Formats: sequence, structure tokens, C-alpha cells
Amino acid sequence: MSYADVNGLSLYYAEHGSGEPLVLLHGGFGSGEMFGPALAGLARHRRVIAVDLQAHGRTADAGRPLRFETMADDIAALIGHLGLIRSDLMGVSLGGGVALRTAIQHPEAVDRLVLVSVPFRRDGWFPEIGAAMRHFTPEHGKAMKRSPMYAAYARVAPRPGDWPVLHAKMGTLLSADYDWSAEVAGITAPTMLVYADSDSIWPAHMVEFFALLGGGLHDAGWDGSGRPAGRLAIMPGTTHYDIFTSPALAAPVLEFLEAPIPGSWLVLTGA
Repeated sequence: MSYADVNGLSLYYAEHGSGEPLVLLHGGFGSGEMFGPALAGLARHRRVIAVDLQAHGRTADAGRPLRFETMADDIAALIGHLGLIRSDLMGVSLGGGVALRTAIQHPEAVDRLVLVSVPFRRDGWFPEIGAAMRHFTPEHGKAMKRSPMYAAYARVAPRPGDWPVLHAKMGTLLSADYDWSAEVAGITAPTMLVYADSDSIWPAHMVEFFALLGGGLHDAGWDGSGRPAGRLAIMPGTTHYDIFTSPALAAPVLEFLEAPIPGSWLVLTGA
């Protein structure tokens, strides 16, 4: 368990297992501990670096807004702090947005990318989810103090009294409109998209995301030689709120991280 001083933030991270590095980013209001059995499965084969993002878990808030772009800068700085030239990167929901921005803003720092339950455009969320995000306020935070989510936060947060502040900042972050379509199309890291079959994101949006990354645009051929570098996985029997703890999540992710890059990717990038 360690802290890295990056961008005016004391960023907490915990390392699990050994092997090639995999930086792991949690969802909103959570921490690196929220992955449970999935983290253990990943750590059996990887050096997993589970990060607590700004104002989450054991990382105290800083005097700045919560923004995907600045948190992405934090992760790139952490990779450098750890002495890594590049690292695989995996994020869920909020952490998926941060992972996506890291690959966009710092392509030199990201090897392979795994995005779990994340849209690339705000209207990828179901309308009721997008509307609910606008109600993250200090008052909502106070009401949530009766929840297990708050109990987990209060147990480890350096300043538990910041809980309402976190809700206000999350409300501002998640209410803002965004569309990263053009930047997604330029991502160079092989990318795996993972969604629950009962997710909070439109199925059509999942497919559109995969297509932006070059997937699902043509037949792969009888020998599979036309496969894209990226992958799309739908986890059966899961939702947006439990996919990250599923013991079944680790296997397809690890298989993707270890798989050779298809020859078509080498041709497309000119490598």
C-alpha cells in the first residue's frame, strides 16, 4: 500500500500479485477494494496496481474539480512514478472513463486497454441513469450516509466529512455533456470492451463503440485472420452494479491481455 505524489495529489494505490503490470481503476464512489473476487483472479497472473482515484477511497480530495481529463493525467503520472514505460490499463464505469481518457491523452503510456461498462458519449447511458446523475448533490450525499457505500467510504477515507463534497463534484462531472467519438477512433491501444447483459448503457451504444474501434465491420474469415485487435464481451447474468465483482470477469480479460495481436492490426498501424 503506497501513495504517489502526482499533480498536487497524494494518489493511493495497492499492489497485488506479480507479473506484467495492470493498472486497475474502480467505479464511482468506490475504491480499488470494490473488485473483490475479480481482483484476486487478475492478481493470480498479473501485477495489479489498484488505484483510488481523486476523492475516492484512501485518496483525499484536492482543491480542483473532478474531471476525466485531469484524473487521466494522474494515472499517466502514476505509471511514470512506478518506473513503467507502459502498462495495461483496466477501468470500470467512472474508472473506465478515466482509462479511456488516459489512452487518448497519453497513448505512449498505455499498452492494452480494457473498458468495463463505460460509454464514449453521455447519451450512451439510459435516460433515467443520465437523469439520476444530475441529482448527485451534497444533500443526496447526506441521505446516502445510511448506505453500505458510505460505510465502505468512511472506513478508509482520510476525511470522511468530504462525502457530501464528493457527491457534489461527481454530480458536476457526470452531468456534463461529452462526445469522444473522434478521439476514440484514433486510439492506438488494442482495446477490449466488456459490458453486463443488463447494463446501464444502451446495447446499440456498445456496438457503436466497438465499431469506432474497428470491430464488427466485416467478416473475420474462416481462419480468423480478419479479426480486429479489439474485442467485445457481454457478461451474462450481470448488471452495471455487480459486473466488477464477478469471478468470471478475470478469465476473458486475461485471455485478451495475453493474446497475440492479430496480423490485421499490424497492417492497419503500419507496424
